[in-house]
Amino acid sequence: MRFLLIFLTGLYLFAADATLEIVKSADNRPTIAIQDASEFGTDTTRQKFFRLVMGDLKVTAHFKVDDTYRRSGYESLVDPMLKSNDYLLRYRFREGGEQQLFMDVKAFEMPSATPVFERSYRVKNRARYPFLIHQAVIDLNDFLGMPSVRWMKRYVVFSEYAGPKRADIVIADYTLTYRKRLVSGGLNIFPKWADGEQKGIYYTKVGMRPVLYYYNIYSGEQRKVAVSDGMLVCSDVSRDGNRLLLTMAPSGQPDIYQYHLDTGMKERLTFYGGIDVSAQYIDGEKRIVFVSDRLGYPNIFAARIGSRAVQQMVFHGRNNNACSAHGKYIVYSSRESDNAFAANTFNLYLISTETDYIRRLTASGVNQFPKFSRDGETVLYLKHYANQTALGIIRLDYNEGYLFPLKGHRIQSIDW
Repeated sequence: MRFLLIFLTGLYLFAADATLEIVKSADNRPTIAIQDASEFGTDTTRQKFFRLVMGDLKVTAHFKVDDTYRRSGYESLVDPMLKSNDYLLRYRFREGGEQQLFMDVKAFEMPSATPVFERSYRVKNRARYPFLIHQAVIDLNDFLGMPSVRWMKRYVVFSEYAGPKRADIVIADYTLTYRKRLVSGGLNIFPKWADGEQKGIYYTKVGMRPVLYYYNIYSGEQRKVAVSDGMLVCSDVSRDGNRLLLTMAPSGQPDIYQYHLDTGMKERLTFYGGIDVSAQYIDGEKRIVFVSDRLGYPNIFAARIGSRAVQQMVFHGRNNNACSAHGKYIVYSSRESDNAFAANTFNLYLISTETDYIRRLTASGVNQFPKFSRDGETVLYLKHYANQTALGIIRLDYNEGYLFPLKGHRIQSIDW
């Protein structure tokens, strides 16, 4: 799959309070060059490997990456021309038996050309080569004492339209280079990771009545969790995996319910006669944030579990229709324009439950389905702009973002 990385400007750099903007005065990140010593693959394949290595290093936001493609022997002496960099990363792909693929990685500290890091990695299925690269960059990043980027090796799960009334559940790496179809046949939508270890997912299959299923991505085990008239979507899972936040509409209008897996008890959390959807846990799972039309248009509200009182969280925009939460932070999508005959602009914003600060994360296009990474330091989202669609990554502690084009793929919903 063709891999393309696009650098975006106009994002913000955040401090300990991620909603506070800081002006970046200097770029003191170490420089790093890359050499390909691969013994496997065609020239086209090797270019794919290189672009993914280069892309991962850039997405860490911890390096200034030289994007020149260079070949070298794995045990060759370091080219003196590269000693102006702070580091050199040399890698080698080599094949093993059957479908095995190895990746050897060696890093040199410059200008002394001293080897400081060396590891070898292996996958049994060559299609999973992106995870060799992600793990190598994670380990190098950790070795150099940089802030963790372990989110790189997590799967993305999404529902992809396959035809009329058909959608499949697919897992992928965060660049969408690796893909594996998990569930097909019928309309399978709104996948949600069931646990932090990403062993299973919840998803809704739409038929005569919507059914919520659990699916184990390793064993293929599938079991029915809940059935409801009207709408049925799992929007969040508690950290211990024992409780689900569901959007259900047994009486026609959707409300938020908390489902207890151990007892099967459904606890109704909202009691509004209109639309309440897409709940997320916040503030130590004592409260929820959700989307509601209580003001006559979609907006973001919060409520304490067990209380009917609600709090308006956003006071700008006339269509704030999607949100994701992590700890005290909420990222949401807001419509910025009102065009009857042209595409409208939806931008992403970040707010805190503890302050009144608000910061815009995107500047153009239609930016939707924001999702926090597990550590809350990165946001994944979908971007539509100029008749193109891409998966976006925003690094909240840095003024950088990246796009990975989605060519020919129509995504219904996504989770990380």
